[in-house]
Amino acid sequence: MKTIKTSLMFVGDQAGKAEEAIKFYTSLFENSKIIDIERVEAGGHDPEGAVKLARFSINGTLFLAMDSYYDHQFSFTPTMSLHVECGSEKEIEDVFKALSDGGKVLMPLDNYGFSEKFGWLNDKYGVSWQLNLSN
Repeated sequence: MKTIKTSLMFVGDQAGKAEEAIKFYTSLFENSKIIDIERVEAGGHDPEGAVKLARFSINGTLFLAMDSYYDHQFSFTPTMSLHVECGSEKEIEDVFKALSDGGKVLMPLDNYGFSEKFGWLNDKYGVSWQLNLSN
């Protein structure tokens, strides 16, 4: 095996929001960037200009993203989430606030015994995040 990457496919109500989401994610974390975006050309199933495949990194970890306008019977689910180890109280609070805005908090930031400060949420795009304070 050469690599494993997380791939995010924006479907249903989220189709067409891949680029918006990756711009949002890369703005929240240091050492993050959009590497490239390949777009759908005219005449395809998806609208012209939709994200065919984007590569981006969050703190040096590579991710893929795409839009899909097909009638999928699935979307994002909390059973698969992005787990972030935050280095400070300010970081975890700022990132949790930004990611939960317009989303759904599954576990508010709190001490759950296994962590001094932990929170779990689905962001406004439906992507699930677990944030953990790790000093």
